[in-house]
Amino acid sequence: MSTERPDHTEHASGPDPVRDWERWHAQRTETVAAPYGPLSLTGTHWLADHPDGSILDIPGRWTETPDAVVLTARAEDGLTVDGQPLDGEVRLTADSGPAAEARVAHGERRLVVIRREGLWAVRDFDPGAATRRAFKGIDATPYDARWAVPGRFTPYAEDRTVTVGNADGKERGLGLGGELSFRLGGHGGSGGTEHTLQVSVEANGSLWAVFADATGGVSSYRFRFLRPAAPDAEGHTTVDFNRALLPPCAFADHFICPFPPPGNTLTTEIAAGERNLLDR
Repeated sequence: MSTERPDHTEHASGPDPVRDWERWHAQRTETVAAPYGPLSLTGTHWLADHPDGSILDIPGRWTETPDAVVLTARAEDGLTVDGQPLDGEVRLTADSGPAAEARVAHGERRLVVIRREGLWAVRDFDPGAATRRAFKGIDATPYDARWAVPGRFTPYAEDRTVTVGNADGKERGLGLGGELSFRLGGHGGSGGTEHTLQVSVEANGSLWAVFADATGGVSSYRFRFLRPAAPDAEGHTTVDFNRALLPPCAFADHFICPFPPPGNTLTTEIAAGERNLLDR
């Protein structure tokens, strides 16, 4: 399953939601601008497109097998694996941690091995990327309590997979675990208009939604992500659009973010959360 998901940031629950949101926004901006954050991705190279094992501007020979990527390099290629110069061959599985901890490096660059729906790829993260140098910040709407409302999660009897378009022009499966219902435009979670989003369930129980709304492509990026906390035993959680997130593909063109599944394009304007990049 293809999922370009931003790093988790815990939803603090202090007595001052405005200050809480400001801390969250500052931390999020710092994470995005980090040397190996999403702004530093300069390429995603699918090995199926490189049957000879050669990738432009990346040393070594990268060959895929059903269960691993075999990297062959000479000492003069300047590649390191686990901090040691590579002179020979090594088998690589998908990197599970952040890009900064990738096993393979070329100078300051980190070469991250990924696997999506049975296909292998190498991602090139370069702290000197033009997108990172040009970053001015994230345009985000200040906290507004009207956009933080009670929600109710209803799991499906069994998980579903729907096929959706992705930012790279291909279609892939998106796993969904249930529906999240909530009301907007009322008072204290009552009244207003009811909405639902199809959501995925993460390993830690938290929810993840890809959604669009009437601001998409106008005053906000064309779609965004939402990450409500894990529901309680009765399915209750908070739907806080103040923490709507730009997807990774808003920061670099080489991510393969999924588009919203059917039913996740809201007709209302969600004038909250991260909206766009500043001066981009």
